[in-house]
Amino acid sequence: MDHLGGGVLSGTIEKIFDAAKQDSQCEKCTDERKDKPVLGMTIMRGVKQNDDDPDDNDAGHILDPNNGKTYKTRLKPVDGGKTMEMRGYIGFLYRTQVWQRVE
Repeated sequence: MDHLGGGVLSGTIEKIFDAAKQDSQCEKCTDERKDKPVLGMTIMRGVKQNDDDPDDNDAGHILDPNNGKTYKTRLKPVDGGKTMEMRGYIGFLYRTQVWQRVE
């Protein structure tokens, strides 16, 4: 995850664990990422700190390169920043993943 100017975060795929998918491309993307390699692709954009809760971030978007869909996203540091809850959602439907910091 990169910190851009103005307190904005972005996230890039740096490693693909499935050897069979190393050369995969975002065939279902509908923006400038269409048919681009997934490895190295920026999938999270525009995440900013929530002014009401400094430990919560929102207002960004995340791409699922498997289906080409973009979702609103919210990030929340957990366990002193050792993990991060990433929630992607559309309306009232959401899915949360827990990301672990790589050291």
